[in-house]
Amino acid sequence: MWHKVNPIAFRIPYIKSWKSTWFEDKKTYSDSLSLDLKVRQILNKELKGIPLGDILVSKNQDTIEVVVYTAKSALILGKTWENKEALVSLLTKKLSKKVELEVRDVKNPDLNAKIVGFMIANQIEKRMPYKRAIKQAIAKTLEKGWKWIKVKVGWRLNWAEIARKETFKEGAVPLQTIRSDIDYVATRAETVYGTIGLKVWIYKGDIYKK
Repeated sequence: MWHKVNPIAFRIPYIKSWKSTWFEDKKTYSDSLSLDLKVRQILNKELKGIPLGDILVSKNQDTIEVVVYTAKSALILGKTWENKEALVSLLTKKLSKKVELEVRDVKNPDLNAKIVGFMIANQIEKRMPYKRAIKQAIAKTLEKGWKWIKVKVGWRLNWAEIARKETFKEGAVPLQTIRSDIDYVATRAETVYGTIGLKVWIYKGDIYKK
């Protein structure tokens, strides 16, 4: 039998690294893990509707450092950084720890699987036909120079009564090659007729270590 493995977890620590960088002993590990999950839960809730990339969390004894990658940093920061300050105060209040927040721009949003998945899901939620939304996303990715992308969508497509799955692919996506730099996300589109699952793989070439 074969097992489904997350492409990013499969490549740790060869060419990928952890999204959370902190270390705890057995007694305090569960508390630190719950804090980490709570940070991501609050950010995803407060920044809903904004295309987010990776959320990196690092922690020491007194401070939690959070780095948020996004395609629209102005929406998170605000004109005079008032949105960022409100977000930091909210995190500090709910976590009872000092929080340092850094917002970074994603240079190529069309090559980031999380942002591509968000855009497709957002268009499906607005009742755009799923084939058009996916093909537009694939075309934008191909325009940036990448020729390998795979999108899988499933459930009640186009509001049909019977659920089904469909796969759209351009080029080869070598999932079993560890040196292949593959960006991956599994997300969902919450429609009136139910939840539509969505997976995106983007192959960015090979990474050769010295």
